[in-house]
Amino acid sequence: MKRSFFEDISLSAITAGFLVVLISYAGPMLIFFQAASLAQVSNEVLASWVWGVSIGGGLSGLYLSWKYKMPIITAWSAPGAALLVTLFPHMSVNEAISSYLTAAAIIFLIGVTGTFDKLIKHIPKGIAAGMMAGILFQFGINIFKSISTMPALALAMIGIYLVFKRLLPRFVILFVLIFGILLAYFIGDVNPNNFQLSIAHPVFITPVWSWESTFSFAIPLVLVSLTGQFLPGMAILKLANYHVPAKPIITFTSFMSVITGIFGGITTTTAAITATLCTGKEANEDPNKRYVAGIFSGIFFLIGGSLAGSIVLIFTSLPKELIALLAGLALLGAIISSLMSTLEEPDHREASAITFLATASGMSFLGLGSAFWGIVIGSIAYVVFDKDLLKLKSKQKND
Repeated sequence: MKRSFFEDISLSAITAGFLVVLISYAGPMLIFFQAASLAQVSNEVLASWVWGVSIGGGLSGLYLSWKYKMPIITAWSAPGAALLVTLFPHMSVNEAISSYLTAAAIIFLIGVTGTFDKLIKHIPKGIAAGMMAGILFQFGINIFKSISTMPALALAMIGIYLVFKRLLPRFVILFVLIFGILLAYFIGDVNPNNFQLSIAHPVFITPVWSWESTFSFAIPLVLVSLTGQFLPGMAILKLANYHVPAKPIITFTSFMSVITGIFGGITTTTAAITATLCTGKEANEDPNKRYVAGIFSGIFFLIGGSLAGSIVLIFTSLPKELIALLAGLALLGAIISSLMSTLEEPDHREASAITFLATASGMSFLGLGSAFWGIVIGSIAYVVFDKDLLKLKSKQKND
């Protein structure tokens, strides 16, 4: 018997979807403020940027999660936003918009041809898990780093987590969020006077194409979006036993990127880190019902986009330590799961461990991030250490 969406709704799934948006706005979104400051754009244009990335991620995540009944979380390219900071003010905003559109067109071609799917199929589970564990590693560490800067808040939130993890494990993060915000307010780290709501209005920005912006921004944007977002994002789904081709996901998100790009919305991609909030049992014990978390993350992104800068102001009014603690505690289950999967296959533990260490290092080489190099170096180690592959080559040589 086919279930209805309303039967699948759970408070834990709604909470997971909300946390995706909360952490995205309080973390990667801040990069846009830095880029906007360097580009010297008006608050109206900045609000349009926020509207674009929120609507792109919201509609994509909502549609894809509904269609495939999987928690497919989409957001903007955080590494791409970081690239903006390095290019402004030498590159104009109009050239940046043109690069958004160029990158979206290239990614669309990669998606529609199914090229990306071929790559994903050849990534072993242990290597994908090692990469994911490496990405999440810093979030786990930040739980305890926060103690040195805000000991009262950090220790209280850790204590609340331990108690409610024992009593009400499905709703533990919701309780940590509520108690954390209340505690931060009472110790004076939240300023409610900054909370004001207004409806956002997208601003059309005329694209101006140039060779310089294409090679300095559009092409690197394609690379970091594919290697820093789509690659780990699809690996997370695969690791959680959600098997969906990358083709429809990349095709739809890049299509949305064209629409939102002219209003300042940078490339829409699969989410990487925040996706784990919705793919684990913390979102729902039943894997078949976790798609609800993806739908609600899309809904909350759409709400955030409609209110744009006002919503961002609310989220950024919270102390950064609270966000770091919330993210780390919410991702703790995903960290444990990834580490266990990393060491699951005895014959490939070393290769998986190498992937984990390379990714956790935060290295950057040739403009590509540690998630990409973790996969590359780990995969090379996997091939070198694969006994079955060595036996096959030996047999072929003897024949």
